[in-house]
Amino acid sequence: MGLIHWLLAAALTAHSAQCASTSMRSFENTNVQRTIELGGSLTHVTTTFAIKALGELGPNVYTLALSELDEEKTALMDVKLKGSKETLKLEKFGFNQKSNAYLYSVELPPMAEDATATIVVNSILSHASTPFPESIKQADPQLLKFSTEAYILSPYRTLSERTKIRAPSPKVTSFSAPAELSKYAGTTADSVATRSGAVITYGPFQDLPPTTGLPFQRENQKLLTVHYEYDSPIISVVSLDRSAEISHWGDNLNIQDSVHIRNDGPQLKGHFSRLELQQSRYFNKPSTQVLTHLTLQLPAGIHKPYYYDSIGNVTTSRYRQTPKPKSNTKRSSAASSFMEIRPRYPLLGGWNYTYTLGWDAPLGDSATFDKKTGKYVVGVPFMTPVPGAAVDQATFTFVLPEGAENVHVEPPFPVDAMSKYTHITYLDTIGRPAVVLRSSSLTDQHTGMVYVTYTVPVKAHLAKPLTVSTAMFGFFLLAMLFRRVDMRIGTAKTAKKH
Repeated sequence: MGLIHWLLAAALTAHSAQCASTSMRSFENTNVQRTIELGGSLTHVTTTFAIKALGELGPNVYTLALSELDEEKTALMDVKLKGSKETLKLEKFGFNQKSNAYLYSVELPPMAEDATATIVVNSILSHASTPFPESIKQADPQLLKFSTEAYILSPYRTLSERTKIRAPSPKVTSFSAPAELSKYAGTTADSVATRSGAVITYGPFQDLPPTTGLPFQRENQKLLTVHYEYDSPIISVVSLDRSAEISHWGDNLNIQDSVHIRNDGPQLKGHFSRLELQQSRYFNKPSTQVLTHLTLQLPAGIHKPYYYDSIGNVTTSRYRQTPKPKSNTKRSSAASSFMEIRPRYPLLGGWNYTYTLGWDAPLGDSATFDKKTGKYVVGVPFMTPVPGAAVDQATFTFVLPEGAENVHVEPPFPVDAMSKYTHITYLDTIGRPAVVLRSSSLTDQHTGMVYVTYTVPVKAHLAKPLTVSTAMFGFFLLAMLFRRVDMRIGTAKTAKKH
């Protein structure tokens, strides 16, 4: 396996060096379609590659390329064959200087010569759109600017290519149409970019050579810019710290999230007027950039939810409880509770807010026990997503029962770091093992389950009641001893003599 991996890496490196390897010219892009869905802090991109195998030399590995701009902004990327639900294996090979791009390899099923396939690449970009202008008055519309490369980077020849950029509404202020793009469009600059409502189409561009490599990019690559209006707050989660604590004796799973959110919209020019905010609501013309509430989807069947900030309890929230489903089917949005959070003050551009949200749930809803192996398996979502928000930093802490052994954690996606420590709380003797997962640049789609497997010896199960019993017995023993001890300085006979 090591030799095969080395050969694949060598082939990709040779290919990136101006396609010097025969095996890396075994594909041709017959048609490439890119659709960009503009938004706030998240931008969704779907790129479809219709490919053709030109020869049988080399492995069935297709190479994807990302520019430095896209690599920096890409928070999630998955690759599938069109019509298939199975995700293809994606491996990152890092930045290649000769290609001036970040290379990824995709393992394809065996393909004969002249065989065709369609690869669908779904990706989410974080913080790809920025406010422009950077500061506005409270009642002004919120405008964003998005930029991307005109030509999709690919180490293969492309027969036809088209890019569609879809704005949230037809309120598009402007968009660029570089005249140099007519070189591969075969038309005048006026028809390189066309607009229909909220959709701007670039291309089709035809008979493109491999677009990786500095010579082509310096001569032909141009930036496309779209200036559009966005009618919702631009929310980012600066940090999200989740703690999941398991209690077997209490049959309870406690979840607590400490969240720091920020409105990434344009900065407020001038002073804030609450009167103006109330008037805009009364006349049904609310300020689009102001965040007044969040609606979060929580699991069904939870109890004792709580929500507070640095000042204390916030009573402006509303919780809509849904009973847990009777069957053990997978949870869905139809079987979820909802928490509507209203911050203590409205959030304008550049304003921050921190809060803590938590709840208890029956452990049996998330845990299973294998009697043969004696292993517990507990599954907890990595985070509760804030809809449409990019997550800059996320930390997940799993606190296991005291005495847990053979701990194995399986995250839903690769994480930046994993560490362990001992968590000590009241009535503990040796402390509880805890696992910490850290990740960055996440989206509201990173909601997979974190599964932890562990065993608990019988003596560990009995440690807690024995500790409590010993503590109570010691307390009563001390009370009895104190009752029998005469704490007076002198005896009764000595007192009579004096």
